[in-house]
Amino acid sequence: MRKTFQIFALCFVLFGAATFAFAQKRITFERGAKQTVVAGNLNGYRSKKVFVIRVRRGQTLRTEQVKADASNRYITVYIKAPNGASVGDSDASCNNRREISPTRAGDYRIEVVECLKADPWRGNFRLKVRVE
Repeated sequence: MRKTFQIFALCFVLFGAATFAFAQKRITFERGAKQTVVAGNLNGYRSKKVFVIRVRRGQTLRTEQVKADASNRYITVYIKAPNGASVGDSDASCNNRREISPTRAGDYRIEVVECLKADPWRGNFRLKVRVE
C-alpha cells in the first residue's frame, strides 16, 4: 500500500512538472527581426498565458496589445525579470503596454491575463513584442 502511494505521488509530481514546462512558450525572432507578434487564448479571469523571452543586458523590451477589431478584449501584461522581480510601471488602465529599459541579461517571463477592469471575455489575443 505504501509503495503504491509513493509511485502515485511520484507520477503526480512528474506530471505537474511536465505540465508547467509546456505551459510557457518561448518567443523567438526571425533572423534580423526586432519584433514579433505572439498569440494566445484565454478562457476567463483565472486563465493566463505565459511567454518567455531571452534578452541581453542593456536592451529595451516593449510589449503592446494588437487589436484586430473594435472588440473589448483587453489584456493585462505582467513581466518578471530573470531574478523573479516584477518589472514595469503600472497605471490605472489595463496595463497592456509595457517597456523595460535597460534590461538584465536572461529570460524574462511575460504573463498575459484578462483585464479585470474591462468586461469579461473569452477568446484569442495578440501581443507585439519588440526588443532593441
